[in-house]
Amino acid sequence: MLKRRDLLLTISALGLTGLARDRAHAWQAIKVDDASVLLVIDVQNCFLPGGTLPVSHGDEIVPVINSLSKLFTNIILTQDWHPSGHASFASSHPGKHAFETIELGYGTQILWPDHCVQGTDDAALSGALSIPRAELIIRKGFNKSADSYSAFADADGVTTGLADLLRARKLSRVFIVGLATDFCVASSALDARKAGFDTYVIEDACRGIDTAGSLGQAWAKMTKAGVKRIQSSELA
Repeated sequence: MLKRRDLLLTISALGLTGLARDRAHAWQAIKVDDASVLLVIDVQNCFLPGGTLPVSHGDEIVPVINSLSKLFTNIILTQDWHPSGHASFASSHPGKHAFETIELGYGTQILWPDHCVQGTDDAALSGALSIPRAELIIRKGFNKSADSYSAFADADGVTTGLADLLRARKLSRVFIVGLATDFCVASSALDARKAGFDTYVIEDACRGIDTAGSLGQAWAKMTKAGVKRIQSSELA
């Protein structure tokens, strides 16, 4: 018969074994497969240090994205591509300043400094970005009267066709990285979920602007919508 001390040690060992098993399961790598696509959002000079709308520490994500890209067969990039005098520019609205809001036909619009103007170096993809296997660049925000945060649709609801393309290629899992977490990344993630895709945002491969609590609000919306918040170390 087991003595009380031996019994307690046995129960303890079993408990620790179960805990270790549970932790191992929790940290099981997420396997990138042929149904997965890496969506790289707006890694442009504009949003990096020295750009017209820099995201703090935005340059730090570039090597993370370059490394992640080696895991993916399917990679799509987006590029903010505004004409001069775009409706989202504060300079297009006399008396208004950057980060104020106005109402446009599709709803509330945050006003931004002039940025990512078509054909300028500011709008170019970062020269440090090294993803030679990316097969598509989606340019967005080229409609002068409507902003476009999401890779899937403009603010006025006009689609980019990305959802149909992914379905046609039987891609069902969308992994999102880039700039900025609380605007174009979050909008793309929410639209991906709305379109029915299994959606992941890789947090350490993104950076946010976080104006007036926008970063926390964006994560709350994404979590509620079923977007999975992960780290690059979880992928294999």
